[in-house]
Amino acid sequence: MAAGLRAVRRWGLVVASASPSPSLAFTRSAFVVKKANNAQPNWLGVGLAFGTSAALWALLIKQHNEDVMEYERRKASAHKCRQCS
Repeated sequence: MAAGLRAVRRWGLVVASASPSPSLAFTRSAFVVKKANNAQPNWLGVGLAFGTSAALWALLIKQHNEDVMEYERRKASAHKCRQCS
């Protein structure tokens, strides 16, 4: 987008508009910037972040334990005869 704005300025294609600066006529911001209020944290967001992290760790540990149990089960019931190998 910045390259496009440079090209517009270079070729003199800036059209006068209602904005105070012609270069601002072609720019848009996707985010609204406001000053962070550190005195009042967003506890819902903090709780969701930590809760999600804890849930993912619990799922990971549960899956790991199931995988280890399956590995041990398959290892114990492995077919070990001399004719097959």
